[in-house]
Amino acid sequence: MKLGILQTGQPPAGLEGFGGYPAMFEKLLGEAAYDYAVYDLQAGQWPDRVEACPAYLLTGSASGAYEDLPWIGQLTAFLQQARGKAALVGICFGHQIMAHAFGGKVVQSPKGWGQGAHRYEVLRDEPWLDGAKTITLPASHQDQVVGLPLGAEVIAASAFSRFGMLAYRDQPAISLQLHPEFEPDYATALAETRRGNGLDDAQVDRAAASLREPNDRAKAAGWIQSFLAMTVRGE
Repeated sequence: MKLGILQTGQPPAGLEGFGGYPAMFEKLLGEAAYDYAVYDLQAGQWPDRVEACPAYLLTGSASGAYEDLPWIGQLTAFLQQARGKAALVGICFGHQIMAHAFGGKVVQSPKGWGQGAHRYEVLRDEPWLDGAKTITLPASHQDQVVGLPLGAEVIAASAFSRFGMLAYRDQPAISLQLHPEFEPDYATALAETRRGNGLDDAQVDRAAASLREPNDRAKAAGWIQSFLAMTVRGE
């Protein structure tokens, strides 16, 4: 199956050695699992048509879904055009831009940075879930979805992120605020870049400690794989 990765950002300066976001997703999902097509949107690389891929995965970004940037406006229009024509999976910024495109609200949260490993409670069972009641994954975000987009239901959440994971009922689409693609070493290094720059020492130390605990990255990868198998392959 061809899976288009809509790359909307890259690691910050100094962390390039961990690889780019598309490579992180390919490693998470399996390098041989899909026929990956990577589109660097900020570099002007776009699918020539929505139907170029039966499914798209949207990565994280340092940009905000509400920013008045040409590529964000173009992505919003692309997602609206893709509605019901391609399966969509959004991660972090991808989660937010999908909500924005489909009528939800995204803001820079007054709660501040979500950093370290966060645990979400699973609120609704879905065919592509494995019956899990919780999921724990790296978080790295300041923006949040605060208004539910049209056609969406909350699947998993925490007190910090009330709209943490969404499933759309009017199209094959899911999105997640957390980062299953981030290995703990990268998530820790990313938190360190914010020491004294949005986070104090105690916050960074707590985030780093939480990232040393077991996580559910493999479980999240299975969810994405099952969702794509059911919605695109019809399995």
